[in-house]
Amino acid sequence: MGKTKKLREDCLEIIRYSLEKNLPDRSTRETLQSMDLKGPIVCLAVGKAAWTMAKATSEVLGDRISRGLIVTKYGHSGGDVAGMSIIESGHPVPDGKSLEAGKAALDLVHSTTKKDRLLVLLSGGGSSLMEFPLEGVSLRDMAEITDSLLSSGAPIEEINKIRKRLSQVKAGRLALAASPSSITNLILSDVLGNDLGSVASGPTVPDDGTAEEAMEVALKYGIRLSRAAKEALKTETPKVLDKVETIVLGDVYRLCTSAAEKANQLGYETEILAEDLNCEARQAGSFLAAIARKRGRDNPRALILGGETVVHLKGEGKGGRNQELVLSAAVGMDEVENAVVASVGSDGTDGPTDAAGGMVDGDSISRMRASGIDPIALLEDNDSYRALKASEDLIITGPTGTNVNDLILLLKR
Repeated sequence: MGKTKKLREDCLEIIRYSLEKNLPDRSTRETLQSMDLKGPIVCLAVGKAAWTMAKATSEVLGDRISRGLIVTKYGHSGGDVAGMSIIESGHPVPDGKSLEAGKAALDLVHSTTKKDRLLVLLSGGGSSLMEFPLEGVSLRDMAEITDSLLSSGAPIEEINKIRKRLSQVKAGRLALAASPSSITNLILSDVLGNDLGSVASGPTVPDDGTAEEAMEVALKYGIRLSRAAKEALKTETPKVLDKVETIVLGDVYRLCTSAAEKANQLGYETEILAEDLNCEARQAGSFLAAIARKRGRDNPRALILGGETVVHLKGEGKGGRNQELVLSAAVGMDEVENAVVASVGSDGTDGPTDAAGGMVDGDSISRMRASGIDPIALLEDNDSYRALKASEDLIITGPTGTNVNDLILLLKR
C-alpha cells in the first residue's frame, strides 16, 4: 500500500504542476507586453478561462481598454474587472443567459468603428456560453440539438459543424459584425490539432466547413432538426476574413510537456504517448489498464496522454468523460499492484459535476464494492461520479482558470 500511496501523491503533484504552468494569465501578459496594439481597444473575452485572461489584459492595458465584456461559465468569475461587464452562462448546453451574452457581444462589436481594435480572448466552452441563433431558430432548438450531439459521442469537430450554422455569433460571423474594426485574437486552445475554428466555434476566425458536411453529421447521428434549423444548416459561413490576426497562447501539447517535466523531476521514466487522444473514454481506460497489468520495469514509469475522449450516453447516471475513463481503467486493473490512472479536465470541471476527474488504483473496485455498489453496473449506466465518490477517487479542484483539454496519467512502479 505504501507504493500506491506514493504513486497517488506523485500523480496529484504532477497534475497540480502542469495546471499551474498552463494558467493563461502569464502568457496573456507576456504576449500583450510584446505587442504594439494601435487604437482604442474594445475587449471581448469568451470561454471558461475568459475571466483569467481578461483580468491579465486589464492589468497590462489599463485605461487603453475603452469597454469590454467577459462571458464565462457559472462560478468561473473571480470578481469585477475594470471597464468590463461580466455574464455567466450555461455549459455544455446553452441557456437563457447564453442568449443574453450573445446579444451583448453583438451589441459590443456593432459599436466598434474603424479606429477601434477589437481584442478577442477565446478559450474552450464558448460555444454554449455565448449564443444568438439565426432568425427562426429557437433556444429550445439550440439546446436540444446540442444535447443530442453531446449524447451521441460525436467528436467536437462534428458537433461544431452543425451548431456553427445555427448561430449569428459563430463561424466568423461575429467578426463580420465587427467590420470595419481590426481584430486581434488571443486563443487558449482546447482543441486537438489546434483547429482554431473549433475553439468556442470560431466566432472571429474563418470557417472551412460546408453546409453539406453539417447535414451529413445530422444524418450520421440521427439528430432531429426543426424546419428552421434545417434551413439554417443550408446557410454558408465566412471563408475569408480581413483585418484579423490570431495568436495561440496555450494548448494541450504544453499541458503534456509540463506534466512530463514534473514526472521527470520526481524520478519517473517518462513518455508522452499522445497529445491528440480521441476515442471512447471506456476504450482509453481499458487500454491504460492493460498497460498497468503488464509486468513492471525496474524503474518507476509515467505515461502521459492529452486529448479529449468521448462518451456515448446510454444510461441515466452522472459523470463526465474523465470520470468514465478512470472507472473503466479501475475495472480493468482490479487488484493490480503499484499502478494508478488519473484523468482530469484542465478547466476543473468534468461533465455536469463538481469534479475535474478522478484517480484510481488496484484497490478502487474493492472500495466501491465495500460501499455496497456494483461498479460495472454503474459504468454501464454512465454513473461514474457515484462510483468514484464511493471509493474516494474523485479529483476536485474547482475552476482552475485555464482550459487546454484533458490530462491523462498512468504511473507504475
